[in-house]
Amino acid sequence: MSSTDQSSQPEKMSLESMSIADHQKAKLKELFPEVFTEGSKIDFEQLKRTLGEMVDGGKERFGMNWAGKADCFKTIQQPSVATLVPVPEESIDFDTTENVFIEGDNLEVLKLLQKSYLGKIKMIYIDPPYNTGTDFIYPDNYSENLDTYLEYTGQIDGEGRKFNTNPDTDGRFHSKWMNMMYPRLFLAKNLLTEDGVIFISIGDNEVKNLRSLCDEVFGEENFEGHIHWRRRHNQPNDKTKMLGVVAEHIVVFAKNKEFYKQSGVGKVELTGTFSNPDNDVRGDWASKPWKVGSDQNGSKYKIITPSGREIDGEWMGDQTTFNALLADNRIFWPKKGDGDPRKKYFRQEREEEGQCATNWWSHEEFSHNQAANDEMTSLFAIKNIFSNPKPKTLIRGLLQVSNSKENAIILDFFAGSATTAHAVMELNKEDGGKRRFICAQLPEPCDEKSEAYKAGYTTISEISKERIRRAAAKIKAEVESNTDLLTEEKAPLDLGFRVFKLQKSNFKVWDATLEKDAANIQLALEAHIDHIDPNASQKAILFELLLKAGFELTTPIETLTLANKTVFSIAEGALLICLEKELTLDLMKAIADLEPSRVIVLDEGFQNNDQLKTNASLTLKAKGIVDFRTV
Repeated sequence: MSSTDQSSQPEKMSLESMSIADHQKAKLKELFPEVFTEGSKIDFEQLKRTLGEMVDGGKERFGMNWAGKADCFKTIQQPSVATLVPVPEESIDFDTTENVFIEGDNLEVLKLLQKSYLGKIKMIYIDPPYNTGTDFIYPDNYSENLDTYLEYTGQIDGEGRKFNTNPDTDGRFHSKWMNMMYPRLFLAKNLLTEDGVIFISIGDNEVKNLRSLCDEVFGEENFEGHIHWRRRHNQPNDKTKMLGVVAEHIVVFAKNKEFYKQSGVGKVELTGTFSNPDNDVRGDWASKPWKVGSDQNGSKYKIITPSGREIDGEWMGDQTTFNALLADNRIFWPKKGDGDPRKKYFRQEREEEGQCATNWWSHEEFSHNQAANDEMTSLFAIKNIFSNPKPKTLIRGLLQVSNSKENAIILDFFAGSATTAHAVMELNKEDGGKRRFICAQLPEPCDEKSEAYKAGYTTISEISKERIRRAAAKIKAEVESNTDLLTEEKAPLDLGFRVFKLQKSNFKVWDATLEKDAANIQLALEAHIDHIDPNASQKAILFELLLKAGFELTTPIETLTLANKTVFSIAEGALLICLEKELTLDLMKAIADLEPSRVIVLDEGFQNNDQLKTNASLTLKAKGIVDFRTV
């Protein structure tokens, strides 16, 4: 066989993030294959007929539009050519932990996570900017990309897009915020499991627009509720406001409401007060009225209280049921036997049943901002190190409501003070779960006048990482000092996290927008002769290939020696990666003998020897290995 036979050559590995457009088309093709012609082209008229309706584009129809919406789709469909570089020195237990912290712009991060975490995230919680006019940085136009981020963080120079505040005097005040949120929500939805849920904290300024955005991205049929959380434990004294703001909003959507229901409704722990004043052998109890409310219908009959008072009313159950409860000592008579009857319910029964949360989350049960500030002060021994953090108790409740159990992955891509990571570790400590977190945070500079900056923290992401380290140390000390938390049934606690930072690819990626003139093309070709960044570490290259091959950032990696060369075994041999710059046929035979599903090697490792490349490909094919790629 000729060494130039292309069928025997390995494929070039793509270094771009997953194509969102191709992914969407694939989903459409699964549902409506009849609307595709010539492979991947969509016959939109046929799609209309398939759906049983003809849409007249000239007619008005209900929908949401704003300045820049079309640009959102361009942003979504623009693949990322960035990478996530591992930073073991800022991590804890890098080689064994399954938790991840990513420092970088969350739009690029979400794109990079698409291949590896598509449909794997059980719960997303985000606390995005509330768009108050002063609290957030925005690019000057809608077209965010890696260069925008690199300019912002000072990694490259330039006079391009800069980040700034979004004053409420700007004519595009709401539009800018929506252009920031829409692509992120769109990409986040892809990552959720079918029974996954997203919780989004927001203030009054954008709650209306957020709900509309989520209706469009997730579908209004998947709206699960609107939680009102009392974030203050005291009454504000702001004379400029007619209504004091004591509550915030948490908008809740499921990826697929029906799948979420099938997975079991999430429960929070019991609230309320239980006691046992009559020494009931069944233990502590509380009570609720047997009389129905004014907006309910019940059964009508007369009840005689122990004091002899006759009550004619409507009751929660019929008379036979009431008599059975009375005989079972399940009716409580307040006011020394003269009050209206109340039905007893026991703590042990409620604990077995669990308790669904309501859409009103009080500060007594789900904590408040001041308590969250106290948590941070306790960890850092510095007051006001972070502005308005969320309390662990609040996130803990959301974890429970989302039904995030066992090995669930929790994502927070506006990590802030890293409360989500802290809450995940705390809940795992309590119930023995193995939940994992992925947090992403922009390295937004701390104000030089802030307490954080004075203490040596120059960016928000530095505070986030340090919070996780300190929380992990505190939890570890608690476990070691409390033998009850070390039961055999509980899984070993994972109190580590892998740190990654967003950077340019370690490979020079061909620029498809390059002007097609001979001089430009010649320069680009010369630059691609040695297309690997000479400053890139082997570990950085390895993790870029891992991510872009669709493996999770915490996938186990084993280092092998085959034919005197180093080979990395990914996920117990499912993928073998060799980064050696001098490949041999003996090495390729040794790789083939392990029968991996996929193989990736450096193209330069063949040293321009097409015959070796062809023989390597044929050697792998002989063992049934057809996914062989070079980079």
